[in-house]
Amino acid sequence: MSLIKSISGIRGTIGGQAGEGLSPLDIVKFTAAYATLIKSRNNPSKTIVVGRDARMSGEMVRNIVVGTLTGMGLDVVDIGLATTPTTELAVAMEKAAGGIILTASHNPKQWNALKLLNEKGEFLNADEGNEILKIADAESFEFVEVDNLGKVKSDDSYTRKHIEHVLALDLVDADAIKNADFTVAIDTVNSVGGIVLPQLLEALGVRNIIELNTDPTGDFAHNPEPLPKHLTEISEMMKIKKADVGFVVDPDVDRLVIVNEDGSMFGEEYTLVAIADYILSKTPGNTVSNLSSTRALRDVTEKYGQQYTAAAVGEVNVVAKMKETNAVIGGEGNGGIIYPASHYGRDVLVGIGLFLTQLAKSGKKVTELRAEYPNYFMAKQRMDLTPETDVDALLNSIKKKYADYPVNDIDGVKVDFPDKWVHFRKSNTEPIIRIYTEAPTQEEAEDLANSVMNI
Repeated sequence: MSLIKSISGIRGTIGGQAGEGLSPLDIVKFTAAYATLIKSRNNPSKTIVVGRDARMSGEMVRNIVVGTLTGMGLDVVDIGLATTPTTELAVAMEKAAGGIILTASHNPKQWNALKLLNEKGEFLNADEGNEILKIADAESFEFVEVDNLGKVKSDDSYTRKHIEHVLALDLVDADAIKNADFTVAIDTVNSVGGIVLPQLLEALGVRNIIELNTDPTGDFAHNPEPLPKHLTEISEMMKIKKADVGFVVDPDVDRLVIVNEDGSMFGEEYTLVAIADYILSKTPGNTVSNLSSTRALRDVTEKYGQQYTAAAVGEVNVVAKMKETNAVIGGEGNGGIIYPASHYGRDVLVGIGLFLTQLAKSGKKVTELRAEYPNYFMAKQRMDLTPETDVDALLNSIKKKYADYPVNDIDGVKVDFPDKWVHFRKSNTEPIIRIYTEAPTQEEAEDLANSVMNI
């Protein structure tokens, strides 16, 4: 059993004793702590939006969360099976006081989580997250009396509203997509994407859709993290069915992986790079990604004479940096697209609309589009340390050793060499250092990782 309490939400495995997994008692405690924070803000709205992915435990978790919120005197708009970005948009559209997304993202089926949103439909910041953890730890929450119980309203219209929102974006051209007559393959790992993506593609004018694992049972057909080693089925299907492009999503539909027409991977890191290239060609402005994302975004940004900025790892940090720098596009190298003209959240539906428009207007194959971007390769390693190791001192020694190169220490230590980089990050939960490297070849990336580990 596992229970991970962090500023970004509460994640755990279903079952076991309270405090050892995401038990019903834990769900009540952290939901009530969140409700206490929301009520302390004196927001004129007392409504919380609740959406969930298709996990097997989703209905059980939903019932407990909704009951707890109403027991705290808050009203609930239950939007049912919905993607993470759909829930984020629903908070803003409802003018709600906040929202809770019931999803463990790419974790296996035994996991679930409470992802907590503010009144803008954005993830809570570190101070807010820490406050919830304190309230939960002290159990300093109070349920209301019977006359003040909250009410529940179900509204299943938000998937349609989200799709209409995508179609209304200036840089999404459904006519161009329709005229391109694409054949599109999708793999939605038997979660909520199986409901949303076919509807989106049809609305964009795609007539030929090849569906894999689109039954939203929550019984994931393969490991739900959309990494190349888990995507062999769609890779083969692309070649057999002669599809023009493939899209794979994680269970809550905030990470977009693109598959080339020959079954090879476009590269999860390059989802943001390609879409940023399209956005910057139409809308000059700055870009942001996290420190562990590919340098290719910086290269594409500078091609248009604009400024790239790196943020600490984590969506909330990327969003904060995007607002600070007035970025027109940003995100994370795991296929997370954040487009402020839509909203400040990773959104696969927006990403698909923009990418298909870009592909249609380019007149190119997906492999040809990918070939236009700089080629970088990544290696990801970890070093196990003893609990007594002073990790901060270790990171400081790295900064001193590489002081002749540009060093960024907003999140661990990142060293930028002329044609490669290395990023050291300490874990917040165990005595390890994560080491990410990127270089012009896979061999160079792995050699760099090994050399710095030896040092």
